[in-house]
Amino acid sequence: MNNISQFCILNSHLSVILASASPRRKELLALAGLNFDVLASGVEEALPPGFRPPEQCAERLAAMKADDVARRHPDALVIGADTIVVIDGQILGKPKDTTDAARMLRLLSGREHRVVTGVCLRMRDARRVFSQETRVRFYPLCDDEIEAYIQTGEPMDKAGAYGIQGRGALLVESIAGDYFNVMGLPIARLIRELRIIAGGV
Repeated sequence: MNNISQFCILNSHLSVILASASPRRKELLALAGLNFDVLASGVEEALPPGFRPPEQCAERLAAMKADDVARRHPDALVIGADTIVVIDGQILGKPKDTTDAARMLRLLSGREHRVVTGVCLRMRDARRVFSQETRVRFYPLCDDEIEAYIQTGEPMDKAGAYGIQGRGALLVESIAGDYFNVMGLPIARLIRELRIIAGGV
């Protein structure tokens, strides 16, 4: 029996909660055939100081979200996740406003950047934390392209000010790694990690 089949059997006996309001993450979990509820964490998505490299930042934020929901639902299997974009050693979260979005897109224009998603799984006293990296290269972008994309409103709730599953796909020249990781959840690896944590409880 493969990893997915094994977890689907276990999943039928578990309460699974996605600690995120992200429609992309919800879509990916549904795509995997999981039964789950959505309960967004109340944790502020501010990057914690003193955590480097960026993988630690993403993992820490994911853990904070999972822990917040797990405290309220101690018998559930909780999935927390956070995605960041990294370029020149800078961590790009969600833009504060349209000016900040334009700044981020100019930084990414014509260059390669890293997309890191941290994931934390909580099930009673069991915990698994991991991160996944994908490398994305943008085409060179002129100011008119950047402004037109910002006017769609799509960049404003996305790490790095773009969504690869939407019109942001038009900015991308190449991608190396897990496409779904850029959307916000490395779903294939997640299923395998879920099987491990659920099987050990």
